Amino acid sequence: MRIDVLGVGFDNITMDQAVAEGVRLMDTAGAHYVVTPNPEIVETCRQDGEAMEAVNGADLVLADGIGVIYGAKLLGTPLKGRVTGIGFAQGLMERMAGNGRSLYLLGAKPGVAERAAENLARQYPGLQIAGTHDGYFSEDGPVTEDIRASGADVVFVCLGAPKQEKWMRRNGEAAGAHLMVGLGGCLDVFSGEVKRAPAVFQKLGLEWLYRLAANPSRIGRMVKLPLFLIHTAGERGRRR
Repeated sequence: MRIDVLGVGFDNITMDQAVAEGVRLMDTAGAHYVVTPNPEIVETCRQDGEAMEAVNGADLVLADGIGVIYGAKLLGTPLKGRVTGIGFAQGLMERMAGNGRSLYLLGAKPGVAERAAENLARQYPGLQIAGTHDGYFSEDGPVTEDIRASGADVVFVCLGAPKQEKWMRRNGEAAGAHLMVGLGGCLDVFSGEVKRAPAVFQKLGLEWLYRLAANPSRIGRMVKLPLFLIHTAGERGRRR
């Protein structure tokens, strides 16, 4: 069952359920993809019809941001809990490593995906790294051909929103992998380029605050959070 939050339908599932569904999709014929919207992406979707179609067309739509959880509760349709993109990716890789499945990393600056691949191969023994490619490309064809040739079971697509969501919707069949997951800046974290927020920030859902303190230039993006809550409050009034 999906919960509508300002036009984006979020799957009402726990982290364990999301990982299990990710494994099922990975083992199911055809091209599937997962998106992990936060309030900023929801606001983008409200202004970009193509982005909204790409997000709602995903096989799994996971509530990555704590603001989405608050928004759903405010609307009277609470979600079971937050399912972060990075947490989903980690759970999926654990399952993949146990079965020797293969992963392709796409995105970030040149060299970052390669460093992430080295770290993940050490962290998840048994996980096969099928290939990598940075996010600086102008044509999709050579990239999708490389993914298909690699035989990857799963692709982590880290091109930033909404580019990655549109890319997965457009290129899933051509790339050949059964599952793609849009993960924003996760390759920077996996590579060690960027440190993830301390556990206390993660537990309180305040990773956004940690990232803002570490990188004040993000303030332009963060202003979408209060805008999201204003729009959610307005939607609540209309539903009454």
